[in-house]
Amino acid sequence: MTKTPPSPLSERIKAPDALRGLIMVFMALDHANHFIAQKHSSGEYWGGSFPTYHDAPPFLTRWITHLSAPGFFFLMGMGMWIFAHSRQKQGWSRLQITRHFIVRGFILVALQFLIVNPAWQLSPGGWMLDTYVGVLFALGGTMILGTILLLLPTHYLLPLTLIFLFNNAFPLLEPATWGESFSALQRLTFIPGGDLVLWVNYPIFPWMPLVTLGMLFGHWLQENKEKAYQRALWIGVSFLLLFFITRPLGNFWNIRPLPTENWIDFLNAVKYPPSLTFIFMTMGINLLLLWAFSKSDKVLAPLIVFGKTPLFFYITHLYLYAALGYWLAPEGTSIIKMLPFWLLGLIILYPLCLCYAKIYPKNALDTVLRKLL
Repeated sequence: MTKTPPSPLSERIKAPDALRGLIMVFMALDHANHFIAQKHSSGEYWGGSFPTYHDAPPFLTRWITHLSAPGFFFLMGMGMWIFAHSRQKQGWSRLQITRHFIVRGFILVALQFLIVNPAWQLSPGGWMLDTYVGVLFALGGTMILGTILLLLPTHYLLPLTLIFLFNNAFPLLEPATWGESFSALQRLTFIPGGDLVLWVNYPIFPWMPLVTLGMLFGHWLQENKEKAYQRALWIGVSFLLLFFITRPLGNFWNIRPLPTENWIDFLNAVKYPPSLTFIFMTMGINLLLLWAFSKSDKVLAPLIVFGKTPLFFYITHLYLYAALGYWLAPEGTSIIKMLPFWLLGLIILYPLCLCYAKIYPKNALDTVLRKLL
């Protein structure tokens, strides 16, 4: 009796987990900088004052963390596509798959306001905002919208990615409108910023191109893993070339004009919302890392542990670094002296994430969803 060969995706793919783990380590650096060094950037917004850096360490500490947010949306889209099509093969209906992601998306939104925002309220110097809209809100929102894309034929993914990408270049071409009043709906869907009553860093639609790009890669991984990773290499190189070509150009690519010609300003792109140059720069590097991780997984074990427990890591690390900052550096510290605290946090997080992965090998949130659905 011949055995049915295993599906190319029958085992969990390690390279995306390793990439997710790495960008979570970078994210932890950014938040350690906020809670411990107390020298976090004011934000790279489409309008208003833009952060300036007078030397390399503060800028590089912030710049490397820019890989995180685009990577999260990209990998979420990839995971959604693979999950949906694997469940279809197991007999799930489209309604069951859609309901799964809609419920999961609303849970992520709820976690933003109920669990994550209280962590930000522990920030040094207090927290002035009544309502903050962060990355979990946008991940949940794009997940809910992404359920529509899962119902479309695969050949729609590439044109939709391009449409979403170029949509990022048009709405906010004039930073002079920064002071205008926008409705809460406009803030939540398209336009970052706000006031002390409602501040939005992550509106939903500007991050959709990363989700559709991830879905496209999920489809490619299903077809042929080796070819998909080779595409990651060449698209990553192409994105970086596009960044160097378009960065000196006008507002269309950058949202804001390039202020000077030094290397820090050249790399300091608009993140809120992600400009095309920001996407080219960060996703070019992320795709190259994904390709590199596909070549060897022998040294990636800690990253894979972090990458398999992203929600647990995210929530836990905020409270952990807030506590480390309060107890060990209440007055703040230099960026160089902050680095050991960042590493200490990772050392504490690793066994916690390892135990969590053993207790909930398929993600605790998925366990809850299975009971709800």
